[in-house]
Amino acid sequence: MAAHPDAPLEDTARIARDLIRIDTTNWGAGRSKGETEAAEYVAAELRRLGLQPTLWDAAERRTSVVARVPGRDPERAALVVHGHLDVVPADPANWSVDPFGGEIRDGMLWGRGAVDMKNMDAMILTALGDLHAAGEQPARDLVVAFFADEENGGVFGSHPAVVQHPEWFAGATEAISEVGGYSVDIGGTRAYLLQTGEKALSWIKLTARGTAAHGSRVIRDNAVTKLARAVATLGAEEWPLHMTSTTTQLVGELRGILGLPDDAEPDEVVLATGTAAGFLQATLRVTGNPTVLEAGYKHNVIPDTASALVDLRPFAGQEDEVLDRVRELIGPDIELEVLHHDIGLEFPFEGALVEKMTATLQRHDPGAPVLPYLMSGGTDNKALAELGITGYGFAPLRLDAGLDFPAMFHGVDERVPLAALEFGRAVLADFLRDC
Repeated sequence: MAAHPDAPLEDTARIARDLIRIDTTNWGAGRSKGETEAAEYVAAELRRLGLQPTLWDAAERRTSVVARVPGRDPERAALVVHGHLDVVPADPANWSVDPFGGEIRDGMLWGRGAVDMKNMDAMILTALGDLHAAGEQPARDLVVAFFADEENGGVFGSHPAVVQHPEWFAGATEAISEVGGYSVDIGGTRAYLLQTGEKALSWIKLTARGTAAHGSRVIRDNAVTKLARAVATLGAEEWPLHMTSTTTQLVGELRGILGLPDDAEPDEVVLATGTAAGFLQATLRVTGNPTVLEAGYKHNVIPDTASALVDLRPFAGQEDEVLDRVRELIGPDIELEVLHHDIGLEFPFEGALVEKMTATLQRHDPGAPVLPYLMSGGTDNKALAELGITGYGFAPLRLDAGLDFPAMFHGVDERVPLAALEFGRAVLADFLRDC
């Protein structure tokens, strides 16, 4: 039943709604509305729990928040629990609601950041609040962090934080964050995807140069034409199948759940998962998606330069090989510049932390399989890896089978069920109590 719009909100939904209403749009390349107001909101919530948060700006208005929560066993290695405060842009003309209104409709919280990732920010705060209200401590010290600039690769957030203030993360060996621990419907079976790795990241810029001239002339050396040809070729490239240890294990588990033969091709298996394929398909191959085109300044002027931004996601260790292939595809006349690069990660689906996450999910949803997966995108776990911290994705959500959750990330009408937020709060609190 849908919640009445005037009914009191559960605290997780209320905090997530409040954060959505603080517009922290990040266009990238240093252009952002800033995270300061959201950081101050989060810091106030942490202070209510008796914590002493540190607010830190990597650049003007690019504010991150870090606090340490004492655990029952201070001799154990600490766990980093982190989220990010920025969101990608949203064009209100394309949405059915105000993307920064935090509207409650049809039993869901709508708005930019509802799933990426102000929902998890709120779950962290309310899970800690539940422990505090019960007079309990987490099993071990927690380093709670809310970073700025994750949607720009952490240039003004997690990366300078680990370089300039490694003491904030002293004693930490593991971390949890977004895009994992959520449920998917696989052939009628509800299962949970636990993120154990991330593909590498290369954001590249392609530039074509040509002859500037009047738009009515015959100009073969047209920068826009050359760029368009290169972009179309790159965008149409069919990258070969590449199976990692994580995707090999995942596909094997999926075959069993779906009742497919052992020799069913990975693409066939992943596509049979339905909406879950929105994330999983991109973990089988390199992806290279053109995302921004820039050229020209008047209808009747042929420009002498044209450029494109491409979001390139290779596998860890294949970065140079993939860039070489891109250069082959675009040809020698197109300049290639790497604007931002970050590492890939892959960790085992085993060990005490994984066992604890799995057991906690199954305690709240008995019988549900928990499967490893490699994330096609990236998180601030990449920055924490510079300190030797092993990072997993664990933002637990139990979702209805009909919700296309992968489409919510950076999509139009982003939304999350209120019931899923309550589930995530309960799972996360239990996990932190015994992690």
